[in-house]
Amino acid sequence: MKKALYSSALIALLAAPAVAAPEAYTLDSSHSQVVFSYNHLGYSTTYGVFAGFEGEIMFDQESPENSSVSVSMPTKSMFTGWEQRTEHFMSEDFFGATDEDMITFTSTSIEVTGEDTANITGDLTMNGITKSVVLDAKLNQAANHPMLEKPWAGFDATTTLLRSDFEVGAFAPFVGDEVNVMISIEAEKAE
Repeated sequence: MKKALYSSALIALLAAPAVAAPEAYTLDSSHSQVVFSYNHLGYSTTYGVFAGFEGEIMFDQESPENSSVSVSMPTKSMFTGWEQRTEHFMSEDFFGATDEDMITFTSTSIEVTGEDTANITGDLTMNGITKSVVLDAKLNQAANHPMLEKPWAGFDATTTLLRSDFEVGAFAPFVGDEVNVMISIEAEKAE
């Protein structure tokens, strides 16, 4: 009887489908950016962009909650479209940024909210301060890249931050403390 149970258990174990592990994807910095916007004195919405991403996504397409993301970008990669504004943001009024300063995000959990959506909670470090933030994320597509013929994935995400949480809140509340953030990234499966 014991042999029969052991044999049945072994057969069941061998017949069980293999559990897929998350696969590493490397960010495509040429097609990844963070766009931010804030209210300027009630007169306009002002925009800026961060670029120059580096990072990795551990992507589990079958069980997205097992995925993770870790990215970084130089603070000085900010582009606002007006050189004097960008310089002001890098000054002591705001970031006091050096060439070595980085903005980083490392996920701590992922909650799947739909077929291609999730809330990604993680630690955002900016201006030397770390806060937990939640990204409302969407998988745009995961498929073979049509020109490079290799696995590729694209994601969009949004969140809202308070500048003052990261000690870059100069001139608030006249210049909006609330910053809307839109993220769009592409990543290729690592070889």
